[in-house]
Amino acid sequence: MKQRHISNDDDAATGQRSADPSDLSGTLTIDQLLLESRIGLERVHASDLEREMAAGALVVDTRPVDQRDRDGELPGAVVIDRNVLEWRLDPSSPHRLPIAGDPARRIVVVCNEGYSSSLAAHTLQLLGLPRATDLIGGFQAWALLRKQSD
Repeated sequence: MKQRHISNDDDAATGQRSADPSDLSGTLTIDQLLLESRIGLERVHASDLEREMAAGALVVDTRPVDQRDRDGELPGAVVIDRNVLEWRLDPSSPHRLPIAGDPARRIVVVCNEGYSSSLAAHTLQLLGLPRATDLIGGFQAWALLRKQSD
């Protein structure tokens, strides 16, 4: 796998890579990778999550069990451990869950704060799930909104 290099800070801020194809010796930082991953995502706001679910979106909670135990469950979400997410949702995987049968279905990945879910949603898009996205601010944003509305 070739590494990619972002040539200067201005390119990093916009998520753009060097135009020089021979400039492949560098690496991306996690912040640059996150920006790049979010380019193709139509990210969901916590206030829109219920509407997305009502419209048929598959909401996937990838938080580890200790975070779910500590902070609570996300009603209506399917829990899939992050380390097997791609195998459970990849349209070509023999380990795909039956609920993931439609590659055109909207998938909203939820992590704790909305970082690893962006990376995961981008990976799902690369696997042929073009409507995969994530929840801005993750479970914590949803929980805060719920608390404010109580």
